[in-house]
Parts: sequence; C-alpha cells; structure tokens
Amino acid sequence: MSVAAAIEVKGWCPGVLRPMQSGDGLIARVRPWAGAFGLAEASALADASEVFGNGHIDLTRRANLQIRGLGETSLSGLQDIVERHRLVDRSADAEAVRNIMVSPLAGLDPSERIDVRRLARALESGLAADTALHSLPSKFGFLVDGGGSVSISGERADVALRVVGQAVAVGLDTRSGAEWIGRTSPDAAAKTALMAARVFLGVRREQRRLRDLGDEGLAHVRSVLAPLLGPLDGDLPVDRDRPLGMIPLGAGRTAVGIAAAFGRLEAHQLRSLLAVVEDAGATDIRPSPWRSLYVGARDIAAAHRVVEAARDIGLIVEANDPILRIDACPGAPDCRSSSVDARRDARRFAALGFAGTLHVSGCAKGCARSTPADLVLVGEQGHYQVVRQGTTRDAPERTVAVEEAGTLFHV
Repeated sequence: MSVAAAIEVKGWCPGVLRPMQSGDGLIARVRPWAGAFGLAEASALADASEVFGNGHIDLTRRANLQIRGLGETSLSGLQDIVERHRLVDRSADAEAVRNIMVSPLAGLDPSERIDVRRLARALESGLAADTALHSLPSKFGFLVDGGGSVSISGERADVALRVVGQAVAVGLDTRSGAEWIGRTSPDAAAKTALMAARVFLGVRREQRRLRDLGDEGLAHVRSVLAPLLGPLDGDLPVDRDRPLGMIPLGAGRTAVGIAAAFGRLEAHQLRSLLAVVEDAGATDIRPSPWRSLYVGARDIAAAHRVVEAARDIGLIVEANDPILRIDACPGAPDCRSSSVDARRDARRFAALGFAGTLHVSGCAKGCARSTPADLVLVGEQGHYQVVRQGTTRDAPERTVAVEEAGTLFHV
C-alpha cells in the first residue's frame, strides 16, 4: 500500500487508506463489516494500536474504531494487519463511502423480525461495486435498524432503513430530522437506499449532506423513489434508549452494553474486555453511534461477569453515569486545532454535578457532537466560548477562562 499518498490527504473521516494528521500523529478509522468486529479482528486492532500507534482507540459517532498516534513509517504495519483481517476496502474512495451504521443487537435480539446484517452487507456490496457512488461526500451515511430493543433509528443518517413488521421503512434526512417516506421489501431495501444516493449525486452541487439540498432537491429525491415505495401505516416511534449493563432480550438471550468515557478505549482495556466476552460466549463486538459497545452472552450469569469485569477495568456499565452526559473531543495536545485539554477539563466538570447535557469542544468544528447541548464550551486561544442550548456553530454569549468555566454550572 502507498503510505505517502495516504498521508497527503486530510479529511473529516480518516480511513486506514486515507488517514488524517492530528496532534498525536496520524489517525486511521477502521470500519466494521455489517456493524460488528469479530473477536480475533478486534484483538488484532488492539495489538496494532500499541505496536504501531500510541495505544489510544476511539469509539466514533459513526460506530467505528479509530486508532491514534500512528507514524508515517508505522502506518504500513497497521495497513498490513487490517488487510490481513480483510477489514479494508479495495481503494481509499471505496473505504470513504462505506459509512453504514447498524443496530448493535442485529442477529441477537429475538424481537427483531429481520436480521438486518443482510441488508447492511447488500449496501456494502452495492457501494463497492458502483464506482460512481465513490464520489459521495465522506459525510454521507446510511443507517440500518432492525426495530428491536436497542434501536439507532433516532440517529441522523442521510438514508435510513428501519424494519417495520415484515417490511422496511425508508427515511431521508431533512433539516428537521428523518422523514420516513414509505416502505419496501427487505429484498429491495438496499437497492432503494443506493438509488437515493445516486439521485443525491445527480442533483447536488457543493452540498455534502442530503438535508442540505433544500426543499426542491429533497422533493426530487422523493419523486424518484416514490414508484419504488408503498405507504407507511402511521408515524414511526423514535426510540432513544441507550441501555448499558445487563440487557435481557427474552427467549433465553442476554446482551451487555459497555461505554468508555468520551469514547476513549486504551488498547489494554480492549484486550482485557475481549478475553472476558469470549469466555461469556460472545463471538464479536458491536460498536454503536453512542461511543459504546454491545456484546452477546450465553446466559445471565455470563453477562453478569462481563458487567463486573468491564467495571473493574475502568469502563462504564451504568446508563446514569454523569460522564455520559458529556461529549468531549480529545483536545490538546492530541488535536492540532485545539488550544484546551477538552477531556481533562470535561472530567473535572463531570464532578461538579451539572444536570444537563454538556459539550466540551477543543475548537469550533465540534467533532464530538453535532446536535445541540444544554451547555457548550468551545475552546478558543486557551479560553472557552460559552453557548447555551446550541452547538459549536452558534454565536457565543461570552468567553471565560478555563478556571472560571466551572462556575457556569451553578447559574
């Protein structure tokens, strides 16, 4: 593989073939196939993170694993490992467009009538085969949800597929959120989603997301898809539950949800976790867009052992943990764009008892969170700009020193 060519390209969504430079070295994002990493694959990534990087692994909002601290000479070693485990695409362009989030209990949850991993694989194959789709913006993404007990249908994606009964609802992202425009059969669902992506490419100018097309552009996408769709029976409920710890699924099945503070796993934590979940009967780990992992377990006792072991190695297994209400990017010194140590400060803020949602961002890009938070702190020349009920893109009400930021939680 060409290391030099890969390093020259920077972007919002770094891949293995097209990494991105950051303050702590190169970042490479590894995308799972059909929403899951096999245990051997995950173990190889943990080892590679230490050998070729700095041992830091991020769980991303796109449900991927991101390896940090790679050097120009060590990148090829990671690429070889990833290629050996068949986790990489044929080209950097094909890799960049394989942005598919899959409900994390697909194939495990008996309440899901359809195993949507099949739909995800069809999407993956379609994106790889159609080179015209390789010109999709790197932010353009798909969502595949089984409609089960742990749903990701509340997450934003340009094109969403969600199982409803024996059919699949098709959704398009608009400025106000997902608009579910009709239903199709499971066999036709992936083709319909790929068609939506082709129509987007045909009408877009500089727009990077479907929601940026405006009313006229979205109306055109709907009109092209309309002959392929049947009507929906009523509105679809949005499930925003993000369970952690023990998750009873019925029919004798149990799963476990495990989070990491700010989505940061250390390689040794991942390796320890993999040993425990394998002993509990899991065959893979499933990243979620909430920077958490889900695994299956053979029974309740095995699931309980996973929960206790995850807690012992410093991971989060309680959904009410206050640190989960905080989104924070790596900040300085890991990120060149940041002038504040966002995660260090976020840990300090977590102890102050703020009841709402908090976004601590090293800069105005807002990589850790795109949706509004109750309080947003945006790093700027070693200080924090303050935004309430908004995002990093909103106008700040004032600027405070890092030492003063804690007083905001008592206003």
